[in-house]
Amino acid sequence: MEQTETVTGPVDVESLGRTLMHEHVFTFHSDMQGDYPWEDEAIFVAGAIGKLKRLKAAGFSSIVDLTVFGLGRNVARLVPIARAAAVNIIVATGIYASRDMPAYFKRQLDQQGPAFVEDLFVREIREGIGRTGIKAAVLKCVTDREGLTPDVETVLRSAARAQRRTGVPISTHTDARSESGLIQQRVFRQEGVDLSQVIIGHSGDTTDLTYLERLMDAGSYLGMDRFGPHQVPGLEARVATVAALCRRGWASRMVLSHDTNCGGDVGATEALSTWRYGYISEVVIPALREHGVSSGQLDQMLAGNPRDIFRAAALRAGQISGHGA
Repeated sequence: MEQTETVTGPVDVESLGRTLMHEHVFTFHSDMQGDYPWEDEAIFVAGAIGKLKRLKAAGFSSIVDLTVFGLGRNVARLVPIARAAAVNIIVATGIYASRDMPAYFKRQLDQQGPAFVEDLFVREIREGIGRTGIKAAVLKCVTDREGLTPDVETVLRSAARAQRRTGVPISTHTDARSESGLIQQRVFRQEGVDLSQVIIGHSGDTTDLTYLERLMDAGSYLGMDRFGPHQVPGLEARVATVAALCRRGWASRMVLSHDTNCGGDVGATEALSTWRYGYISEVVIPALREHGVSSGQLDQMLAGNPRDIFRAAALRAGQISGHGA
């Protein structure tokens, strides 16, 4: 049976259940954590456990934590949280660079060339992150309103090449209003990536069905992953967009998430009382049902598509390993 990595070890993809494909447990500025660490880490950890337990009680078994370099990733911190909450936490490798590369990576690129980034991604997937032994199962990259800057292109191409070497899926951050998902697809296509293993994130930030269908026509999944009451467009527009695409037969190419966290100093943490893990189960799913989205379509987007993404990744990894790559 095919498996995927989590912070507590490999699990069968069939056991993932309902999965939120674009979330975070914590997001922090790493430099702030160095000089201004948490006053009481136990409070943050306990809060995360409580939130993920409630998520599990609402019927979700797994989340994909897309916290990478630049967002204060600390995968070892997630292990006791995952165990206490009985939730699978799948983690990512990548660099959050919307325009410029973080200084450390710029220096390494100057000294070692672009292969440094690609090789780091591959190492975190195959061997583990740092000395934790925890393996990433997703690649994360960013193309924002600044477009394809040189540093952004370096990360995209490094992620693409790492994907071809490992088989894991790529999940992205985009600026949907500037249609940067198409930029990502163009680069990935040039690098030989199978676009069916790419999730174009933040696609719910637009109601432009023509743009969204172009992304899916090329083979990619849409990350409809910013459901929260503070977001623009708002709930009604986001729900109507997902429902319209379901009516057109695209339920097999969308995944749903909040893109929220359990705490941190990056993002709209002041809105976490409403921008929360329970919002999809309590608000979004009932709203989608009212718009005619069926139980089967909901199951496809929340469980079937994540399962299929990670199953395909496992099969691809096995093929790569079999060829000695």
